[in-house]
Amino acid sequence: MLAHSPPLPLIIDYIDQGHDVTADEEAGIVLALRQRDRVRRIRLVMPVPELQRLIMAMDGEFPRLEHLYIGPPTKHTTGLVLPETFQAHLRHLILINFAFPLGSPLLTGTAAASLVTLVLQRIPPSAYFRPNSLFQRLSLIPQLETFIFGFDSPVHNRDVERQLLREFHMTPIALPNLRWLGFKGASDYLEAVLPQITTPLLERLEISFLNQLIFSIPHLQQFMDEAENFNFGNAILTFHEESLCMNAYPTEGAMVYALHLEVGCRHFDWQVASAAQILNTLRTPFSTVEHLTIEHGANCKLSEPPNEDDLVQWRELLGSFDNVKTFQVSVSGGLVGGLSFTLETDGGLLLELAPELKDLLCPVGRDASHSHAISSFIDTHQNPGRPRLFFYTQVRGPMLCNSWLIPSNIL
Repeated sequence: MLAHSPPLPLIIDYIDQGHDVTADEEAGIVLALRQRDRVRRIRLVMPVPELQRLIMAMDGEFPRLEHLYIGPPTKHTTGLVLPETFQAHLRHLILINFAFPLGSPLLTGTAAASLVTLVLQRIPPSAYFRPNSLFQRLSLIPQLETFIFGFDSPVHNRDVERQLLREFHMTPIALPNLRWLGFKGASDYLEAVLPQITTPLLERLEISFLNQLIFSIPHLQQFMDEAENFNFGNAILTFHEESLCMNAYPTEGAMVYALHLEVGCRHFDWQVASAAQILNTLRTPFSTVEHLTIEHGANCKLSEPPNEDDLVQWRELLGSFDNVKTFQVSVSGGLVGGLSFTLETDGGLLLELAPELKDLLCPVGRDASHSHAISSFIDTHQNPGRPRLFFYTQVRGPMLCNSWLIPSNIL
């Protein structure tokens, strides 16, 4: 049927829906791939064995192909490889779990000149590339607007340190159209990259650090301080079961974050310590935040009671938001309990660290003693100019979370 159909552009789009790819489906995709002169877009997300067979059918030139997105739905140890004969002048290239060489013809010459989006995620160790190789390749992609890359495992710190020494005096490469930059890996690698690029139009920065205890990120601090579009009005810190996430938005109510920063770690105390380290370094961009939410996405608990080190970390974490006016704590017995203990132990700590605070929003529900502890703290300091305390209930459904704000004086 395809062979005799009008020569209209073809879109090949197959997203794994949790069932095995049938022989008829695979044969249909192969037949469509043979219509190289007509294929405009390819998106294949399916298990590795089927992907490998379909990728082999992508040999040759695809003169009209603009969008290529290939990857397995789950993490896999095998690095996929495009055929050496594959050619295209792409605008959008998204490869997941690929051993993709930076010297590929897709990233050189006229092919690179048309590229707007480049996403290389879950890069296996076998395809690791050095920062200087990355810089040289990026300089050939002047129209690049989105660049996201992430490694499957951390790069050895000593390898990065040696490259830093060799490449420290390189002239920074300008990425004049880059608006979205994403990275996943060790902080040392990111620190080697950031001094070598300038991004005057950057609007969105996504960073995911793999498991590590110490964060030395002075270049990230300088990079964000110099970025014109990184003034935050709203921030949300979420403690998940396996990671800490920090999202910062230009204003309250903004739907798209300007900064997403994630740290992979499981223990809650480790997450708090990581947040304190990072926020203490990135204090300048977070000092403009007026609306702060701290929430818990998993049923983890702080050590009971928190020790002195825990209290120091909470002081450093909260102290990075010295301009906050609205502070909301989301549902979590462990999080609210730890925070209330910190408030009770340190008296006026929150008011000292956030002198502009006007409203403190606290959930009420499973453990009323936690809400009572925060309420007692506010009552102790209740006088004109002190924060107002609001209790709210959260009703969680499968797709949404509704909050009703109730002033504490009418409960």
